[in-house]
Amino acid sequence: MRYLILLFGVFCCATSVVFIRIGATDPVALSAYRLLLGGTLLLPLALRHMGGAALRWPGLLRRAWAPALLLAVHFSTWNSGARLTPSANASLIVNMVPVVMPFLLLAVLGERITRAEAAGTVVAMSGVLLLAGGDFHFSREHALGDAVCFLSMLFYAGYLIFGRKNRDLPSVYVYVVPVYLLAGLACLAWAGMQELAGREVVWLGPDRRLEWISILGLALVPTVLGHSIINWALRVIRGQAVVIINLAQFVFAGALGFLLLGEVPHAVFYAAALLVVAGAVTVVRRAP
Repeated sequence: MRYLILLFGVFCCATSVVFIRIGATDPVALSAYRLLLGGTLLLPLALRHMGGAALRWPGLLRRAWAPALLLAVHFSTWNSGARLTPSANASLIVNMVPVVMPFLLLAVLGERITRAEAAGTVVAMSGVLLLAGGDFHFSREHALGDAVCFLSMLFYAGYLIFGRKNRDLPSVYVYVVPVYLLAGLACLAWAGMQELAGREVVWLGPDRRLEWISILGLALVPTVLGHSIINWALRVIRGQAVVIINLAQFVFAGALGFLLLGEVPHAVFYAAALLVVAGAVTVVRRAP
């Protein structure tokens, strides 16, 4: 059941690329709206679970500021990269976390990956490399988007490590709400500083209906549901298993991009998808 819930969260996260691509709001401002609205919607649940005197806002904010900054940069760069490359490619590249996660788990938490997790990582990442190489061959514009998504992935990996590290808190809401709110404020400040520096910031795109669908969709589906479920999974499932299964985002994103945006994946996408699914199955079958 834990893996089915995680898979649902992965699907919710995969919808983000569609909501991003239908709008034209500045990537940093869009991140701010998404995070502030998502954190506000979950705030009542966080307050209900705070409970004892040990769980007060100053202590929670001290825990939250580092992952919040990582999440703010991740979302802002992800929003930019997702508009420069096809939906499936963006989701796949940004979820290359299994490559760096073993090193972070060992360095920060002292957690070693199992042989099955190592084997699944190798199989899954061979699919990532296959798609990345094929994508550069097909379009230089897409390659730039891939590079931005890769940078976003590095910040995402650091953010996930903190989700694993803070699993001692009594509820995932107590952790994610301060993170979302601080990250949203950081993005808002970042966009404001760009405006003051003379760069025009598109605070809301021209098509108001699509922009509100984009903002509300991002806040409700991939943030309130998707990222919250991923953080919950990091509390109850081994970290490397979570990030390998999270690679399935690009399969969902490819299907959504085809159905909703008319994006037809390259032939190499299907081979990459099979390798990623095979890697995830290897990990789940041998999970402790």
